[in-house]
Amino acid sequence: MNALNVSLIAIPLLPLLAMLWIGLAVVLGKNQGDAGEKQTSRIAIGSMMLSAWAILYLDYLSFTQGFPATVQIGSWLESGAYQIHLNFLIDGLSLTLLNLNAVIILLVLWFSVNYLHREPGFQRFFMVFCLFSSGIQLIVMAGNAALLFIGWEFAGLSSYLLIGYRWQRDVATQNALRAFITNRLGDAGLIFALFFSFLWWGSTEWQVLFADKGESTLHIALISSGFVLAALIKSAQFPFSAWITRALEGPTPSSAIFYGALMVHAGIYLLLRLEPLIAQAETLQIALILIGVLSIAYGYFAGLVQTDVKTAFIFSSIAQLGIMVVSIGLGWFEFATLHLCIHAVWRTYQFLHAPSFLHQVTNSPRPAAQWLQKRPALYIAAVQRFWLDSLGDHLLVKPFQKLAQDARLFEEQVIIRISGNPSSSHLLSRLNAGKEGLKQEYHSNDMGLLGRFMHMLGDLFEWIEQKLVMSDTQQRLQHNFKYIGDILENIERRLAEPRYLMLIIVVSFVMVL
Repeated sequence: MNALNVSLIAIPLLPLLAMLWIGLAVVLGKNQGDAGEKQTSRIAIGSMMLSAWAILYLDYLSFTQGFPATVQIGSWLESGAYQIHLNFLIDGLSLTLLNLNAVIILLVLWFSVNYLHREPGFQRFFMVFCLFSSGIQLIVMAGNAALLFIGWEFAGLSSYLLIGYRWQRDVATQNALRAFITNRLGDAGLIFALFFSFLWWGSTEWQVLFADKGESTLHIALISSGFVLAALIKSAQFPFSAWITRALEGPTPSSAIFYGALMVHAGIYLLLRLEPLIAQAETLQIALILIGVLSIAYGYFAGLVQTDVKTAFIFSSIAQLGIMVVSIGLGWFEFATLHLCIHAVWRTYQFLHAPSFLHQVTNSPRPAAQWLQKRPALYIAAVQRFWLDSLGDHLLVKPFQKLAQDARLFEEQVIIRISGNPSSSHLLSRLNAGKEGLKQEYHSNDMGLLGRFMHMLGDLFEWIEQKLVMSDTQQRLQHNFKYIGDILENIERRLAEPRYLMLIIVVSFVMVL
């Protein structure tokens, strides 16, 4: 393996290894207290500095030998005629954003060391930050859409974890859930595009997707639409803008890196990368222009009535991203790239300066402009953020929560009863009180069709349990079931601890890779 391949692999891999190192130290209790903070920050910053050196080596090669274009490292997955290669695309666009990402990540990491000093979740923050650093660099340099999807998920998971950084607060967990569900819709669009790319073109390599194959415009439009949906949601464009205003629950450095500088621009980068496909779909170009204009209007009017500085920055970002989307729809890809870089740098400075600004300013926020107050309908719509928050809750969040409630009911009425451990649930502890107690707690009219079905199924299992497991002639069987239930309950209690949850997440991603 030559130096070029080693450098390409090192860029996303080093932050990922730093995350694993920090996580292992947390599990083993080796980085506690102030000394642990120093160790954690050094590992995180050191990994990013080494990654930045690898990027500088790519810069040197590009200036002396030209862009290496697509570099194939090996084969990632093979299934019959379908293959996904582990390759990286290094051109002017990706190299520009690799350098931009590296500089901003290093600056925010240094800022975070003092900002989060003696925070209870210091190590957890730097773990997630390293995961994000790996993901955002992988998005930029991925040589195919499948590899980009892995980086996309790294970045999305990092966003969810840092929005819920203060997980003890219900508001933080609820806002993390809103962001998570909305972005999963974008992930579905990306998976949709990957599926049809395999189905029709047999590959997800960028050079295959962008080649002129004489395909019908319908194929191009469908695949492009899946990618564009993912890009618009990730960049919080109208009407998918509500989630990003809820994402400010995380610490200021995460707001700066995610929603000011880098992750919010990942969608714009994907649109820039799709230039050959977008150029062939005129209808898609018109849609991008329309969505961009609506996003500009939404960000502008809603931003006029904000009294919180970080929220005002977010709405300004939505408007600026809308301008980039309009530029892409008009075919001004170079202008959109330049706008992206300038906006990322400026917005990073603003977000990192926001805490100091709040301490310096003692006056009350200025009221909305007079011309806006004279238009009550528009003013109310701006204050209500054009009702996108409530609309997103009704269409996305509440159905998901209802499904989770049904799943929990299934666990309580079926799974726990099968385990035969009465102490594992407050419901089973009331078995001696009879069915009426359960019916009073769970009214069939409030459970919906699926809930009532689960309730009936639970009653059936209760009857089986009473006749077979709880009978006097089956004391040994009852004891064995209880013993197994105690073991499962102990394992579940252990896995619910934060350090084990993080370990499971890390192992899952290692298996995916």
